[in-house]
Amino acid sequence: MLGTDIGIDLGTASVLVYIKGQGIVLKEPSVVAINKDSDKIMAVGEDARSMLGRTPGNIVAIRPMREGVISDYHITEKMLKYFINKAVGRPLMRKPRIAICVPSNVTGVERRAVKDAAERAGARQVSVIEEPIAAAIGAGIDIARACGSMVVDIGGGTTDVAVISLGGMVVWKSIKTAGDNFDEAIIRYMRKKHNILIGERTAEDLKMNIGTAYPRPASVSMDVRGRNLVTGLPKNISVTSEEMQEALYESVADVVEAVHTVLEQTPPELASDIADRGIVMTGGGSLLYGLDKLLRERTGINTIIAEDAVSCVAIGTGKYIDYHKWEK
Repeated sequence: MLGTDIGIDLGTASVLVYIKGQGIVLKEPSVVAINKDSDKIMAVGEDARSMLGRTPGNIVAIRPMREGVISDYHITEKMLKYFINKAVGRPLMRKPRIAICVPSNVTGVERRAVKDAAERAGARQVSVIEEPIAAAIGAGIDIARACGSMVVDIGGGTTDVAVISLGGMVVWKSIKTAGDNFDEAIIRYMRKKHNILIGERTAEDLKMNIGTAYPRPASVSMDVRGRNLVTGLPKNISVTSEEMQEALYESVADVVEAVHTVLEQTPPELASDIADRGIVMTGGGSLLYGLDKLLRERTGINTIIAEDAVSCVAIGTGKYIDYHKWEK
């Protein structure tokens, strides 16, 4: 095999790499640890994530992607190069063709930055694809049909809502409320309600284990440890799922509002297709307990979570390579 076709889901929270014929070969957090004194990269991905909030002064663990776009071009390029080499695992005879996805509302400049970073990381040709299109392909929706499909992709940095028909987006909206925003809301709540300061990783654990958008049949709780803001000492407390629902209320309302806005702007023929076919949710954020139930209740439209929600965008980006007409 001379070259390799690669699909990359360059997310705010994690990077997934799909290789044609092999499926998803890599899934790691988009975090890079850097030594500030020498400007040298110390670790990338999972190794760097374990350093978040635990590094000495001269080492910083940063996320080069913020809200779905590149916030640090130089580091994103190095991170991409590292992940491509790790995923392929051998020197390539020929540079790969890469499809890479971006949120639906990125500017031309931001799109160009993603393309340049991929080219400099070693791509022969680069195609940039919008996340909702990739998510729809990955969820198994036939996007080429003249039929309306609605996708809600909740990632780490952005939530993309789009109505797709005939291979393109008819109506779309991208908001900066997504997984990271959920974590921040939990940190703020713990600070305000319990006078405790918790880190990003603890907030994420709370969200994944007991986070909820819709009342649970039975309450669940989890013990967390944080720093008491009054005494400055570590403190253990038990947090319930009802408290998490309260903490996430505003962020979840933003997502519901975005779906509502897109539905209002959807042409009637496509709206009736969506009413028949339902709304498909993808992305890690869609796994928040009860979010599908809440959307179903608020819109009156059946809402389902795609089978492999976290990997949908990466799978779709990889499959898009076959759809795309590459220049010879």
